[in-house]
Amino acid sequence: MRSIFASCALAALLLAVAQADHHMHHNHEGNMSCHVLSPLNADFAFALYKNVNRRTGPGKNIFMSPLGVSAALSMLSTGARGKTHSQLFSTLGYSEMDQARVNEAYGHLFQMLGQSQQEQKLDLGSSVAVRTGFSPLPTYLGDLQKYYNGEVFNVDFSNPSEAVAQINRHIAAKTQDKIKDMVKDLDPALAMVLINFVYFRGQWERPFDKNLTAKADFHVDGNTKVEVDMMKKMGRFDYYQDNDNHSTIVCLPYKGNTSMMIVLPDENKMEVVEGFINKDYLRNWHDKLYKNNLNLFMPKFAISVATPLDETLKEMGVTEAYSDLADFSGMSDEIKLKVSKVGHPPYRINNKNKSVNLTIFLFWLQVSHQAVLSVDETGTEAAAATTMEIMPMSLPVDVMLNRPFLVFITEHSTKSIIFAGKISNPTAA
Repeated sequence: MRSIFASCALAALLLAVAQADHHMHHNHEGNMSCHVLSPLNADFAFALYKNVNRRTGPGKNIFMSPLGVSAALSMLSTGARGKTHSQLFSTLGYSEMDQARVNEAYGHLFQMLGQSQQEQKLDLGSSVAVRTGFSPLPTYLGDLQKYYNGEVFNVDFSNPSEAVAQINRHIAAKTQDKIKDMVKDLDPALAMVLINFVYFRGQWERPFDKNLTAKADFHVDGNTKVEVDMMKKMGRFDYYQDNDNHSTIVCLPYKGNTSMMIVLPDENKMEVVEGFINKDYLRNWHDKLYKNNLNLFMPKFAISVATPLDETLKEMGVTEAYSDLADFSGMSDEIKLKVSKVGHPPYRINNKNKSVNLTIFLFWLQVSHQAVLSVDETGTEAAAATTMEIMPMSLPVDVMLNRPFLVFITEHSTKSIIFAGKISNPTAA
């Protein structure tokens, strides 16, 4: 059975606190299908990708879970009030909805994604590590548990080394050991850590034959090439050649409700495609796919990508959450919370911005996002024995993924973009 592994941990929202007098309550009304979120989350996904792409150096990989980021920010907005809340919702595209309806939608989304399927595993969930002796509002913790598949556990942050080990064990367990030792340092004054995770393991519906894998060059750019293990498969694939938009589209299904859409820009057209691509282009390409005979060449790769998110979110409109005016009184009516830094450091969380005010204890909320993607053709002999196809008498089209390409892993029942990225260098870990 050939498989793809992708996992993402948004770990962690590191909260620290100061005394405050804010006091507000949750209001849950209305109900909605998770499908209502899908176009809004897709718009956010492409806005996020384009902002991150502008900050990413040439030849660097991009890989993240837009759905995971949306879910994490929605967990945050559940405890936000006033302008802090409205900025989060505006950035996410949720301005026409209220928090209760968004929570209901995520509850449905988590339920749909959590339905077990044979030969596929897709988990989206969250956890809350609460400092011993600190009590967030029960309504906030209750909402995370009810709508975001949240699990609450206590951590002794006064013992940083043990707290680090405990949280890392938790993240590793939730991501099937794909993300280990993500947290290195924790401030002993922390009050709470929010963890959001996405884990996906899928098996190709029609696996590659590992005996056909061979060494080949991958052109990172006009001056740089690297040697990769290039997989090969001849067969009928969902395919579309968009000459007007300089793109070749191939869709590879997994067993179950997920698939990988590959967008291969024409040579020297990656920037052009990245400039116009959005959910409407993805939908249009999907609708125009047809079965065609292909010789598909695809590199094996395993990447772990660090993506800083603080400046990206500020540029996208989340600013008050970082200021002293931040209102997270939906998390606690006795303490003051604000965002200090949102980042995606690989296997590391740093709490660099420490308050020098000894009378008002301002601590921090930090978001860390890490995504890991592995594509290969490893599997069992039994699966390989079921891949024979009848080919018509026409010459196949060669699709050679030997230059940077875009990938989108989508889940069909919820119409969600689970993962998105750009593979610029398959050999960069």
